[in-house]
Amino acid sequence: MRSRILRAILLAVAVTGFVLGIPLGYAALRLVDDGARTDLAARAQRIAASIDDQIASGLAIDLEPVEIVVPDGGHLIVTTTGGRQEFGTSPGEDALAVEVPIAQQGTVRLETSSGPMRTSQYQVAALVVLLVVLSVGTGTVVATVTARKLAKPLRHVAVRAARLGAGDFRRDDRRHGVPELDLVAEALDRSAGALALLVQRERELVGDVSHQLRSRLTALQLRLEALAEHPEPETAAEARAALEQAERLAGVLNELLAAARAARAVGAEPLDLGVELSAIAEEWREPLRGVGRALRVRVPEGLLARATPARLREAIGVLLDNALRHGEGQVVVSARSDEGTVVVEVADGGAGVPDELAGHIFERGVSGGGSTGVGLALARALVDADGGRLELSTARPATFAVYLPVPKADDMVGVTWRSDLTPR
Repeated sequence: MRSRILRAILLAVAVTGFVLGIPLGYAALRLVDDGARTDLAARAQRIAASIDDQIASGLAIDLEPVEIVVPDGGHLIVTTTGGRQEFGTSPGEDALAVEVPIAQQGTVRLETSSGPMRTSQYQVAALVVLLVVLSVGTGTVVATVTARKLAKPLRHVAVRAARLGAGDFRRDDRRHGVPELDLVAEALDRSAGALALLVQRERELVGDVSHQLRSRLTALQLRLEALAEHPEPETAAEARAALEQAERLAGVLNELLAAARAARAVGAEPLDLGVELSAIAEEWREPLRGVGRALRVRVPEGLLARATPARLREAIGVLLDNALRHGEGQVVVSARSDEGTVVVEVADGGAGVPDELAGHIFERGVSGGGSTGVGLALARALVDADGGRLELSTARPATFAVYLPVPKADDMVGVTWRSDLTPR
């Protein structure tokens, strides 16, 4: 994109330079030529007027009084009925000459070398070329700066769109001062909010539906198990057949839910939380240090979890931003393994979440600090998309827990492990 913008601007600058430079150069050359001829004609007119005065006074023609008017290296020829008089030497064939009439039947011809005029023309032409080159050079610098300023916002918007496609629904408040790009950025933010709400509602709907179905299936299975013990053989056989179908239906339901979770977490992969959380913390350490607060990371070595790197980064970023805006004291990011699940906790030493907000903290528009109330809802949607969940484990002090699935054996295929070749 930047190269295309640069080429377009440079082409426009080059065309403008040549379109204006060629006529300007021609006009400058003509101006120098006309100036030289005008000056020579004025000198010849002065000489002719002086000779006319001499003839009118009845004096013999004397060129000495007009010699001062002849330019250096010039050649003066005065032709009258009484003869021809010359002053100076002829400049040769390539001469600049002007001839004016005398009132008393004669002519004054003034010649001079064209060399000085040609030199002036070369200087003017060089100046015009220099101006064109300077214009093109300036245009190149302006084009480069403009291309960079235009390409950088375009790349940012493209990255923002790619992140949105990858499931990053976090709002991006960065604007570029270009109305069209800002409109695109605002549209992406609105789309991110709508998609986050859609994902959240989908997760809630799937959770509610699966809970209700499982509850009904469990009740049905209990009834069928009781009927399977009926003394009548036919009734017991039908009950066992129905119980088998109910168990199959429960298995299909579990498979569908697992497939839906796998489809949402298609970009998830085994992550070393020690590396990932340390990298995330580095982005937030300086903002917290700027307000006099510290950030600590406590992760056991080699702890793995299954998640999408971009979603995990943005979800933890939301929690750290929440701790920066609304919390106090030291912020601690820790991780541990807990009964087949990996738990990542973000805690601070602030006053915590008020009781009236604790149950609604993840709902959109709910905030206790005057913010938009979107961040935590988006963070929960991001974690849910990877098959995990985000909870407020402790209200005072505020501690948020991210529960992530543990990588399965199939997930570890193709993972490149670091080789430690240092002798022990």
